[in-house]
Amino acid sequence: MGSTFKNSCLVGMGVVAGVGLTMQFSALAFKPPVDASMPIAELRQLADVYGVIKSTYVEPVEDKALLSEAIAGMVASLDPHSAYLDPRAYRELREGTEGRFVGVGIEIAVSEDGYIEIVSPMEDSPAYHAGIKEGDLITRIDGHPVQGTPIDDAIKRMRGEPGTRVTLTVARKDAPEPLDFTIERREIVQKSVKAKMVEPGYAWLRIAQFQEPTVDDMAARLQALYREDPDLKGLVLDLRNDP
Repeated sequence: MGSTFKNSCLVGMGVVAGVGLTMQFSALAFKPPVDASMPIAELRQLADVYGVIKSTYVEPVEDKALLSEAIAGMVASLDPHSAYLDPRAYRELREGTEGRFVGVGIEIAVSEDGYIEIVSPMEDSPAYHAGIKEGDLITRIDGHPVQGTPIDDAIKRMRGEPGTRVTLTVARKDAPEPLDFTIERREIVQKSVKAKMVEPGYAWLRIAQFQEPTVDDMAARLQALYREDPDLKGLVLDLRNDP
């Protein structure tokens, strides 16, 4: 059983590793087209559009932002699986695969009414020490309403630089009024694998997110479960909300 689950997890990790390797080494693998001539007319058209935007758009536009969006659009037009990551986006991707990020330390999901629900505060995290509880609903982040906000946008608002603060407004079932928690961000080391025996012969193993150490962590958890109960008959593999 241990080998089967480890092999399954290897497939999932292969996808993540493939994405990382593609981004890291795509520049090395790039080959110039057979026709090395530059499309001068099309490049001039791009420059003309850029000039018109810079000179006539109603608001000032930063050169870096404008060119970055142009690159992103060009890459996105190739196929649904291609995307351009600027340094910030690439850093966020690395944080997810390495299991290290700067934030408040909560596992979240979208509630039925569109708020951000606390699935669990991570043990010993800033949110845990601030008093955030499982089942709390985040209604505002730094005063901004979150109902209907994509969960990725909410995560970006809660993350930031170490030592900075974010204020979460929380609705709690047994609290008559919303609660405000001002929490200092710090680096969080997220364990992607949890496991426990639920009854003799049966265990529960949760993979919250596929990360670089997930395969080794999963193998170690499975070995610990077998040591705890050598007659293990069944295992619930919990992948809920795993992105």
